[in-house]
Amino acid sequence: MAVLVTGGAGYIGSHAVAALLEKGEEVVIADSLYQGHEQAVLGGKLYIGDLRDEQFLAQVFGENDIDGVIHFAANSLVGESMEDPGKYYHNNVYGTLCLLEQMKKAGVKRIVFSSTAAAYGEPERVPIDEYDRTVPTNAYGETKLAMEKMIRWFDTAHGIKSISLRYFNAAGAHESGKIGEDHHPETHLVPLVLEVALGQREHITVFGDDYPTEDGTCIRDYVHVSDLADAHLLALDRLRQGGESAVYNLGNGLGYSVKQVIETARHVTGHAIPAVTRDRRAGDPAVLVASSARARDELGWSPSRSRLEDIISSSWNWHRTHPEGFKS
Repeated sequence: MAVLVTGGAGYIGSHAVAALLEKGEEVVIADSLYQGHEQAVLGGKLYIGDLRDEQFLAQVFGENDIDGVIHFAANSLVGESMEDPGKYYHNNVYGTLCLLEQMKKAGVKRIVFSSTAAAYGEPERVPIDEYDRTVPTNAYGETKLAMEKMIRWFDTAHGIKSISLRYFNAAGAHESGKIGEDHHPETHLVPLVLEVALGQREHITVFGDDYPTEDGTCIRDYVHVSDLADAHLLALDRLRQGGESAVYNLGNGLGYSVKQVIETARHVTGHAIPAVTRDRRAGDPAVLVASSARARDELGWSPSRSRLEDIISSSWNWHRTHPEGFKS
């Protein structure tokens, strides 16, 4: 029996594939390579194609005895989603519908969905709990929430059990140094800071230093990508054991400020990393941290790489050996 990983050539998906292979699982990967990289796939059987292509999906399911699905495939840039929401609804929502329809036809009854804490929108409280209101403030978060709801209705109608995992900032790289973060364009803070250390940009921009936080900069929830991969595997195991459909947050429970990330990167890399402060960006909350108590209690998830220095060190190991990403 095989596990199908959609978007398995992407950043988090490739780490999930690596974790599955380390467990001895049979792995099938479906990825269009629009944002993913073939070099990031460390093993398994890779199919290159689009989830919205019915013939492609039929081939993937027809040629493999699939036991469960871990679904990462999606567009994920917040700014782009606000400029072109139609692209996000068509790829994210319609693509998921096509996947669910094919699962129904093939009799596959388990799916772990890589969702997002952006589904909550502006938090009413911190840390954010799974029962807090979901009012996304961007089209990306709205499509992910729509995907969650659609998946739940497929459970009601067709018995496809699901676990949706909501998290904010994935960071870090695989301990082997073989796979890491390679996005174009890059929008995440940790790799942007490390690009300064590599001499690929002159400085890192800090958007606002007058927030009601200890050092005045925004606080965000950073989780090591391998810890996130582990959580997806634990969720699949829970479904295999007969677990009911559920939603879980994943977070480090602490949160780190922009200045903390920059200072830690300076320490890890030995580079000065100049920083320039600009005005706040519209819509940036002061603190975004998710409570992962439920995932720890019910999934047995215990992140082992939650120290900021460990996260940045693993990322630095990747970026300095792959300064041009997978092109290196």
